[in-house]
Amino acid sequence: MIEVKRIDTQSKAEVNRFISLPFRLYEGHPLWVPPIIMDIKTRLNREKHPFHEHSDVEFFMAEMDGEDVGRIAAIENKPYNQYHEKKQAQFYFFECIENFEVARALFDRAFEWAKERGLNQVVGPKGFGPLDGYGLLVEGYEFRPAMTMMNYNPPYYPEFVEKLGFRKEVDFVSCYLSAAKFRLPERVHRIAERAAKRSGLTVKRFQNKRELFKWASRIGKTYNDTFINNWEYYPLSQREIEYVVGEILAIADPRLIKIILHGEDVVGFLFGFADVSAAIQRSKGRLFPFGIIDILIEMKRTKWAALNGAGVLPEYQGRGGNALLYSEMEKTIHEFGFKHADLTQVAESAVQMRHDLENVGGEAYKNHRVFIREI
Repeated sequence: MIEVKRIDTQSKAEVNRFISLPFRLYEGHPLWVPPIIMDIKTRLNREKHPFHEHSDVEFFMAEMDGEDVGRIAAIENKPYNQYHEKKQAQFYFFECIENFEVARALFDRAFEWAKERGLNQVVGPKGFGPLDGYGLLVEGYEFRPAMTMMNYNPPYYPEFVEKLGFRKEVDFVSCYLSAAKFRLPERVHRIAERAAKRSGLTVKRFQNKRELFKWASRIGKTYNDTFINNWEYYPLSQREIEYVVGEILAIADPRLIKIILHGEDVVGFLFGFADVSAAIQRSKGRLFPFGIIDILIEMKRTKWAALNGAGVLPEYQGRGGNALLYSEMEKTIHEFGFKHADLTQVAESAVQMRHDLENVGGEAYKNHRVFIREI
């Protein structure tokens, strides 16, 4: 018999059960990158994570014969629904054994939760913010995820949700860039510089975190405003902006973060990260006592870069901002000796960026699909 029970987020034991399930399901899997455990605990902490200040979340576990066999989070993102005039629930953190009845029981409980709130659609996977990663992996199972910035799952997950009546809502495609192939013609750099100069745009680079922190609030505001036309957009609260920027700064090499300025205003950004997936795998998601040391070592020796966050305010995209962004992207990859780059999760609705990535040699190699169904 399958039982689905609500997790008491005040109970340390129940939170640990919820967190530990995927570690058991993916044990020994060479490509799965575990979450950072302390980050997941924060997402389940209703006092610490800013998402809980404006929205509702419930966490459920499925049990069968006394064993934990699945989990799911049901979410009502109130600012998103208000901004887009929708009545949607989201699902996230879905994991289960290869048993369709377990998946059905979990989703039936999530549907029930959503109906109780007067919601008429369920969409997901879609989490607590822009760094949580969107969708279920549907292509690219042979590749390791870029750190914890995207989800990894077995092929039966999308099969299960489709069997439950879900259909495609939007795809997020990640592109691979080979450093050897990604070399813009010198004239492109000159054109970018001339166009930027005419528009009064400059690039600011950082040498240390202290300097980067001084710009954090301005970077966060621009990050929030840049994606206003994207499918996944909703206006982040000030606390959420601070939280997202804090997450970025916590794992960033400041030299890989670049911003585009118009005067003193931040109008664009490029967030680059040394891909430390291998170290996260070795530490099993634990930063302490030794995981953080291994991660710092991996930052210096990895040949992979993850580019997760590149954008220019809409009003500057046709004034040299985009050209300058891709010029800086190429410089980032080559100046730091990376051999490979993962341009992480670009929504198919971001038509211009998808087109730009293809023009500079990006090859689609992973696809994460967000699903939707009426209830």
